[in-house]
Amino acid sequence: GARGIGEAIVRLFVKHGARVVIADNDDAAGEALASALGPQVSFVRCDVSVEEDVARAVEWALSRHGGRLDVYCNDAGVLGRQTRAAKSILSFDAGEFDRVLRVNALGAALGMKHAALAMAPRRAGGSIVSVASVAGVLGGLGPHAYTASKHAIVGLTKNAACELGAHGIRVNCVSPFGVATPMLINAWRQGHDDGAADADLDLDITVPSDEEVEKMEEVVRGLATLKGPTLRPRDIAEAVLFLASDESRYIS
Repeated sequence: GARGIGEAIVRLFVKHGARVVIADNDDAAGEALASALGPQVSFVRCDVSVEEDVARAVEWALSRHGGRLDVYCNDAGVLGRQTRAAKSILSFDAGEFDRVLRVNALGAALGMKHAALAMAPRRAGGSIVSVASVAGVLGGLGPHAYTASKHAIVGLTKNAACELGAHGIRVNCVSPFGVATPMLINAWRQGHDDGAADADLDLDITVPSDEEVEKMEEVVRGLATLKGPTLRPRDIAEAVLFLASDESRYIS
């Protein structure tokens, strides 16, 4: 929730009056965003691949907001290394695969579990929304580990929706096309620098320049089926807001 698509989701929910808990492993960015947005927003450190962290984040939200959790958004994700070698099945790295799936797929599953544990006893419904990817729908658009992890989120969403519907809890995901976030731009930088094969792009994301954002958006527009608008984090946040709202009360 501290940057990229997550930050856009946080900002839009706050604009619509929600009380928001930002969960992120970037203390500085999370605390700064929470402070900037006011007393209705708080920050808790969370590594989504660690169940104790996820449980603690949900407990923090419950303790801060009267035992109530209405919406849980799984947005944390990593792309993995982007060099040509890293993206080839011929040089598949089991360690990299495990790391990416622990964050993207296991993290989403743990989020669904602990959100449901908080929501189900209230018998008042709730909405769990995960951010998947176009790479969870189509092949050839990302590294193998990332693609597998996003397909996993789509499958988890379907399975959890079937179970949690009995409690009135809706479970959905959105699958965005490419967005010029710092994470994607950093991946694009690495893809053009095979000397960075051992770099951990997910932990060293620098703020992109305006020129880099414009170039990335141009690339994405060229690949997009829908011509005209440029996809931005706010558009994905709007979809998440809709899936969290009463206007989508029968979508699961």
